[in-house]
Amino acid sequence: MLHAIIMAGGSGTRFWPASRRATPKQLLPLAGERSMIQATRDRLDAVSPADQTYVITSKALVSPITEQLPELTACNVVGEPCRRDTAPCVGLAAALVAAKDPDAMMLVCPSDHVIEQHDRFAEGVQRGQKILEQHPNAIITFGIRPSYPAESFGYIQQGEKLPEHDAFTVECFREKPDAKTAREYVEAGTFLWNSGIFLWRAQTILDALKKHEPEMHSHIQKIADAIGTDDFDDTLQREFEAIDGKSIDYAVMERHEEVVVIEAPFDWDDVGSWQAVSRLHPQDEDGNAVVGSHIGIDSKNCIIHARPGHTIVTIDTEDLIVVQTPDATLGAPRSCEERVREAVAELDRRKMTDLM
Repeated sequence: MLHAIIMAGGSGTRFWPASRRATPKQLLPLAGERSMIQATRDRLDAVSPADQTYVITSKALVSPITEQLPELTACNVVGEPCRRDTAPCVGLAAALVAAKDPDAMMLVCPSDHVIEQHDRFAEGVQRGQKILEQHPNAIITFGIRPSYPAESFGYIQQGEKLPEHDAFTVECFREKPDAKTAREYVEAGTFLWNSGIFLWRAQTILDALKKHEPEMHSHIQKIADAIGTDDFDDTLQREFEAIDGKSIDYAVMERHEEVVVIEAPFDWDDVGSWQAVSRLHPQDEDGNAVVGSHIGIDSKNCIIHARPGHTIVTIDTEDLIVVQTPDATLGAPRSCEERVREAVAELDRRKMTDLM
């Protein structure tokens, strides 16, 4: 059976001041009325029922996520003892799934993507399942046809077409490129954005971790051996903290022998920063993307995010991000959106943790 994994441990620092440690972006309704994680669960409903859906998050977020996703049983919302990147997260999820269903397939999804075409999403997943039936040791990733030369995404280069399937082998993975290289990728026509959505058999990913990251796998195996026992919580705490964190891309994807990419049949947006607001919300005649109440006088191409009951006024401004919350306000040029993380780091340095 197919089990869905939602990775929801991120802190969303680039969405400060709306995103905080206690309420990171995956818990916020940034692209609609439902929060990001609720929207993720909504589209997974077509491919994986609630009892076969897991959320891997931080300990601090288990309670609020359980509140937002009451259809999930408490044991299916798992809190990591500490942050150790995506490979240990995936390994932990695979161990939990394999303990319940040794032959299970796993669909791994981040909690902060926008995919509104649920039927097309399900279609893509079903195509991947058919490939796994014929190629059980394959690792499948979903690539997005680039709409512009993005510098903030990783890329996947397509190799040979897979016989009898609308999919390709992966020639190689490329890290986030500079502007010139990104243009070359788009012009080549054989590069896709790496969506970070994966499909594989649970045992395949565990075997791959054992081969490529034996020390990490050893810790995961000890956790797996404790599933269903009174020692599980203590074992998870001890063994997970001992893992040397690494991304699943570095740990497995770039080293596995059989990796397949499906060009996603659905629209996709990685809601990575405030720039996403301009893609997800209508823009006025001056190119301003506004959430809330805004009065713009000679203001163009701004991103405005105000809380209900508050109005933001901008005068003679261009390419500006303004985000208002009850206790903090952000103002920055759109070109400097990546530096929002610096603001969070400065708050930490000044011990202003109430604003983090």
